[in-house]
Amino acid sequence: MLPHPPAGRLRQWLLHEAFEASLLLKGLMALAEITAGIGLHFVPSGGILALADWLTRTVLARDPSGAVAGWLVAQAQGVTDPAGAFLAFYLAAHGALKLAMVGGLAARWRWAYPASIVVLTGFIATQIHRYVATQSPMMIVLTLFDMVVITLIWREYRLMRGQIPS
Repeated sequence: MLPHPPAGRLRQWLLHEAFEASLLLKGLMALAEITAGIGLHFVPSGGILALADWLTRTVLARDPSGAVAGWLVAQAQGVTDPAGAFLAFYLAAHGALKLAMVGGLAARWRWAYPASIVVLTGFIATQIHRYVATQSPMMIVLTLFDMVVITLIWREYRLMRGQIPS
């Protein structure tokens, strides 16, 4: 159960709780990316394709046009050895950078606030580029989430510096 907000400060309390929740979510996403990157590094691309085939075999046997199963197999086929090595590095590095960002914000290091805004802006630029190339709606979702997080980080930074009342 969450603590009760101070009287007359419900909006500020809710915004701070949203900031804290976004840090938790970003941290969990970072750990998932690091784990996936390490896993991709150690699993050969043939193993990934075999796993995708095993996971989707019954679905595709019943319905060869199954969108999700077909997408999963297509993604697994795209993880060739050179591409898989890059993807493994990218995921691990992206996750590590995000985890460092979350750690700095959780520790309330003053420099972490503007640095995190810069990092997230870079992520947004990459996601927009990926959206243009792939038309993946997930890139739009991630971009919108990052924009909300930037807004919350900016608010917390201003609050920390005394630019807005607590």
